[in-house]
Amino acid sequence: MRKVRFAPSPTGSLHVGNALVAVANHAFGDWLLLRIDDTDPARAVPGGEEAIVADLRWLGVEWDEGPARASDRAARHREAAEALPQRFGGVMLWRDDGSPTYHLASVVDDIDFGITHVLRGNDHRPNEQLHRRLHEALGTEPPQYFHIGLVLGTDGKKLSKRAAGATIASLREGGIPAEAVRAYLDELGLPRHDVRFDLPRIRRLSTEVIAALPDEELARRADVPLELVPAVRGARDLSEAREAAAVILEPRSDVAVDEGARPTLERFRELRERMNGGLDHDSAKALLRELKAVGGDLRALRVALTGRERGPELAAIVAALDLDETSRRLDAAV
Repeated sequence: MRKVRFAPSPTGSLHVGNALVAVANHAFGDWLLLRIDDTDPARAVPGGEEAIVADLRWLGVEWDEGPARASDRAARHREAAEALPQRFGGVMLWRDDGSPTYHLASVVDDIDFGITHVLRGNDHRPNEQLHRRLHEALGTEPPQYFHIGLVLGTDGKKLSKRAAGATIASLREGGIPAEAVRAYLDELGLPRHDVRFDLPRIRRLSTEVIAALPDEELARRADVPLELVPAVRGARDLSEAREAAAVILEPRSDVAVDEGARPTLERFRELRERMNGGLDHDSAKALLRELKAVGGDLRALRVALTGRERGPELAAIVAALDLDETSRRLDAAV
């Protein structure tokens, strides 16, 4: 059995590079420990652990044990290291106040939880030899170590958490579906070398995920009425879907329709009233084709119905509005 662990520091929402390590461990291991490495209190932020847990669950990463906090096991770390010097291999194992450092806590926890494989980023590669020597000094067999590439910025340098889309929370809050982020991380797999963050790829995956969602699910996630789903179906993210719905639900009243558009609006009213009741998308498209064939000004119609010159497909807008609301907006426009 491959027993693995994911050991983030409680510094807030996961960096996409850390999320890659989490997903890689989840896919690689048979049993996963979530271990919170809070050995450096100065780096911890309020709510940091809770943010990590939320990110992992959003990504579909479940764990078999944890969260186990290093700080709760400090006494055990010191007990395990009683026969060791405070400075080992040039590295401090515990501070003068007795609190263990990352290296001691990490190795002892790997021992106690029976970790067989350690899968982590390339930035930890320099730690491998020290950790192997610590295992040897403690009389235990070290796990197998694997190091994967880091996720860098587009400039090839360290990707800052402040960069667009660099944290899981920022992607979630930006309306990217979890499936799109998970698919991107799954595509990266176990990169042998560093990779550059590809936010456009995540956005393309987001568009594909939204296009494939059932109507009811898309309505729920975007928090829009079910009848507006056709109008938001082409959105690139859930935020854009909500904005598209708002264009229909909340028409602007400060954009005037030219007097010359009156014939178009009156002809549209006639065609719409002829189709008494609701319209499906195909019927709305047919209505607009007929209106255009007689020289109708579709731009003016859009402005009359939404108060905007741009937005969702016009046929989707027409289909989303019932006859009474359509008439009310036409009356207001003329």
